[in-house]
Amino acid sequence: MPTKRSPMRKITEVLRLKFEAKLSHAKIARAVGLSKGAVNKYVSLAQAQELGWPLPEGLDEAALQARLYPPRTGSTRYLEPDHAKLHTELKRKGVTLQLLWSEYAEAAGAQAYRYSQFCERYRQWVKRQKRSLRQVHRAGEKLFIDYCGPTMEVVDASSGEQRSAQIFVAVLGASSYTYAEATWSQSLPDWIGSHQRAFAFFGGVPELLVPDNLRAAVRTPDRYDPEPNATYLDLARHYGTAILPARPYKPKDKAKAEVAVQVVERWVLARLRHQRFFSLSDLNVAIGELLTELNARPFQKLPGSRRELFEQLDRPALKALPAHPFEYAEWRHAKVGIDYHLSIEGRFYSVPHRLVGERVEVRLSAESVEVMHRGQRVAVHPRRGAQRFSTLDEHMPKAHQAHRQWSPGRFMNWAQTIGPATLAVVKHQLTDRPHPEHGYRACLGLLKQARSYGPQRLEAACARALAIGAPQSRSVSSILQQGLDQQPLEAEADGQRALPLHANVRGARYYH
Repeated sequence: MPTKRSPMRKITEVLRLKFEAKLSHAKIARAVGLSKGAVNKYVSLAQAQELGWPLPEGLDEAALQARLYPPRTGSTRYLEPDHAKLHTELKRKGVTLQLLWSEYAEAAGAQAYRYSQFCERYRQWVKRQKRSLRQVHRAGEKLFIDYCGPTMEVVDASSGEQRSAQIFVAVLGASSYTYAEATWSQSLPDWIGSHQRAFAFFGGVPELLVPDNLRAAVRTPDRYDPEPNATYLDLARHYGTAILPARPYKPKDKAKAEVAVQVVERWVLARLRHQRFFSLSDLNVAIGELLTELNARPFQKLPGSRRELFEQLDRPALKALPAHPFEYAEWRHAKVGIDYHLSIEGRFYSVPHRLVGERVEVRLSAESVEVMHRGQRVAVHPRRGAQRFSTLDEHMPKAHQAHRQWSPGRFMNWAQTIGPATLAVVKHQLTDRPHPEHGYRACLGLLKQARSYGPQRLEAACARALAIGAPQSRSVSSILQQGLDQQPLEAEADGQRALPLHANVRGARYYH
């Protein structure tokens, strides 16, 4: 098996083939296994040193290398860049390796590496660092969010019952400045509240939120097009940021969060494992004290601490907090019932009647219920109230609106202006039913009769209906249609008395 030739041995062979064999550079390149450009370079270096073939006596490989690559005047070595500082500076917006090399070359002068070697040495340095350092995170760009695997136990002081608290962790990409707190669950309200307190802790808002694919953050996990939760999107819009969920089964997308979670577990939770806590607030006070220590600890392989990098990089780049606090609201889907109402938590809210049978989105805040259809708000109701039904007149069909304008008192006042018989019939319609509104239609029918036949005839018809024991709206209507209201009641009574008394003669009341 042929042995691998050293670089200087190849150069020696290049010079022999050039000056002794008189071969072209292309043939020399094929014979030695170099590029044509490398052959040109070595020949030029030899000619610059007035070397030919055969080489001078006693010129071994080391001496040949010294002749071809003489040290720079006044310098015996290159000035090594501060790679840790370069890594920190690259996190600033607009800073590139080209810019950093030009600054380094200006300061180092003749001792500076060329740009290609400068970049290569930096890349080799990055490879030797921990995985979390290999990604360059811009200042103020990303906030990585996750929950710790372990939980903390909180004891109820009165009952002695233990309850597990979840540990929320958020870390900024550029500085690794870390926030953590305990909540009772990973549910949507706790998730949103933790974000609000994290933003307040950082004193600003990053450009991107990078959460894991838990249900409170992502409604539909997908590798290419995940759908964030609607309430989470509301939060992002309010704070002027965006959501970029980590891809499922791609831990590198959230490597910073995984490292931060591990650090919190080791440097915070592990140190609290022997303490007992009797309230969530006590636990969070203890976590906050250890967080201050964690963020002030010096880095092992980088200069400074999380706190110092945060003040230097992330804090100036974060967006300002909004002037008004975020209003928490949940989103739900619902279908409009046939009565143009939505049923939400045992209460009923109206929407425009044209949306009967349509699916709508409902935004539930602490104070209001907003109904959205195809991106447009179609109804707003107060969420809390004494009434089980919240119905707006403009949502009702015109026929229902006319019906809505009436009330038992209004019907009674109208009937009283007609006469006592009409008042008695109206009272019967409103009281002889499970609910007064069930008699509205009958009362409206009587009102229509007054317009058609006049108040006097309606009063007479009502009096006759009461006399025969049939105070229904349809009976009054029949009396008016047949003109019986214009016949005297006494004649009917005499005719009744003229009939022979007999057990088979039962009278109108029996059939009623």
